[in-house]
Amino acid sequence: MKLNQNNRGLAAEKAAALFLQQQGLSLLAQNYSCRYGEIDLIMRESKTLVFVEVRLRTHRGFTSAADSIDQRKQQKLIRVAQFYLQSHDLNMPCRFDAILFDNSEYQSPNWIRNAIDT
Repeated sequence: MKLNQNNRGLAAEKAAALFLQQQGLSLLAQNYSCRYGEIDLIMRESKTLVFVEVRLRTHRGFTSAADSIDQRKQQKLIRVAQFYLQSHDLNMPCRFDAILFDNSEYQSPNWIRNAIDT
């Protein structure tokens, strides 16, 4: 069965969540969306809230998975995270990570901690 782009993205998000859980993080939310946009995964590592962007690039003609998180996307993620914190009345340390897949086998993800400077 051939997966369409949406299904490949969901599979990458599930693989990323599993990978991060194996690293000791706890999953709080997947595909959190609000009026400002969406965050793929919201995790917790000890006392830190971790907002995770998952990127999959399978075609070499496009930019790399890391390069696809441009300034505009970063600003959008920050706005969504701020909304999440306010709507859940949270005041705790946060960071933005990225899980990058450069193939559709969802193996050997590249985990970038603090992928976005805030």
